[in-house]
Amino acid sequence: MTSAKFDRRRFLATTAGLGLAPYVHTSRAAGTLNIGFWDHWVPGANAVLTKLCHEWAKKEKVDIQIDYITSQGNKLMLTIASEAQAKAGHDILSMPTWWVTAQERHLESMDDIMSRLIEENGDVVDVVKYLGRQDGRWLAVPATPGSQTKPPCGRIDIFRKAAGLDITKMYPGHGEPDKALTDHWTWDEFANAAQRCQKAGFPFGLGLGQTTDSTDWVGAMFSAFGADIVDAQGNITVRSDAVKQVLEYAKRLASFLPPDVTAWDDASNNKWLISGKGSLIMNPPSAWAVAKRDAPKIARELWTFSGPKGPKGRFVAGLPFYWGVWNFSRNKPAAKSLITFLSQRPQVEKLVEGSGGYDIPGFSGLRDFKVWAEEGPPKGTIYNYPPRGDTIVSIAAAPAPTAIANQIYTQATMPKMVARYAFAGDSLDRTLAWAEDELEGMMRT
Repeated sequence: MTSAKFDRRRFLATTAGLGLAPYVHTSRAAGTLNIGFWDHWVPGANAVLTKLCHEWAKKEKVDIQIDYITSQGNKLMLTIASEAQAKAGHDILSMPTWWVTAQERHLESMDDIMSRLIEENGDVVDVVKYLGRQDGRWLAVPATPGSQTKPPCGRIDIFRKAAGLDITKMYPGHGEPDKALTDHWTWDEFANAAQRCQKAGFPFGLGLGQTTDSTDWVGAMFSAFGADIVDAQGNITVRSDAVKQVLEYAKRLASFLPPDVTAWDDASNNKWLISGKGSLIMNPPSAWAVAKRDAPKIARELWTFSGPKGPKGRFVAGLPFYWGVWNFSRNKPAAKSLITFLSQRPQVEKLVEGSGGYDIPGFSGLRDFKVWAEEGPPKGTIYNYPPRGDTIVSIAAAPAPTAIANQIYTQATMPKMVARYAFAGDSLDRTLAWAEDELEGMMRT
């Protein structure tokens, strides 16, 4: 096949009119495109993405090569690092949550794409902007595959019987939530429910180890209390009243959790819920999906709903994925055209359906797909998985500068603070002093 450069004129033609204009065809191929996508854990999700890419490639007469790269064993992250160092590799590469900012100087600006997509799909949520845009420049486009949030997933039956709360009434599988119930759904009531469920023999499964799941739920809790440990200017604020307040609260909550939660890994909470031992975890709908296959009786009792509200609002952890284009890519216009195509509403809906509702688009106008209301059993179980209403998507350690926040997140500083105060016997002052010393060390590196 004869190859020709997918030039700027052609890129503009194929993405005109908010990306909805007919594609421009020529008798010549628009070169080749090498793509490295994240290897999705949901069976069939990769096939949907592959089909969409080939539809685009056929219309545009582009030769494409797709590699699906697993995140297990950090293979995806190692690929990103090695390609950045070699200045060679894929034209498009999937990038997990923190990796966009880390590769800022190697990434092509995506401002031209993002301005069009935001106009078409609605603005992006704050956490997507915080991680994908630096110094006023978009470094990557929020990818649908892999992007997730981590709200509570609870047992309908146990909450009704032990906690006296109907979570399906509070957050139904369609329509609006029950305002009277949601107004009462605070972190104080969360701890009360945890106490009641523990007394009934079904404790909440919330890890406090050096893991992603632990950092995510603890980070959402800190955000709800306004407990930033480093502010946006990079000042250490760990001795604030808000941080002291959240630690006092967390110590109470931790007393109702399983005693070994400081040793849990990211699989522990899922196993806890699926085994029938627990009444609530904070996670994407992965535990429900496995339970549907392996423990259907438990799956029928699982319901995902919004997190509790704190003094500063109702927060949920979000972990966005991105699609980046290297500034040394050999076919930037074609790469941008494909990303634009994959980010349009019809394609995004197919990707979400292909993941069984697991993937959460980064654009605010793409949260109304029918898949979330129709998935089951029970029907509507993941309707409230996409953040709705007053729920704010956050990430642990924000709003600290991303270079510092990344370290706080990776080192699980917040879960460690809770674990030291709640389980290790450290005083509040000693816990704060430890955290302060850790943060000062991060800023020296």
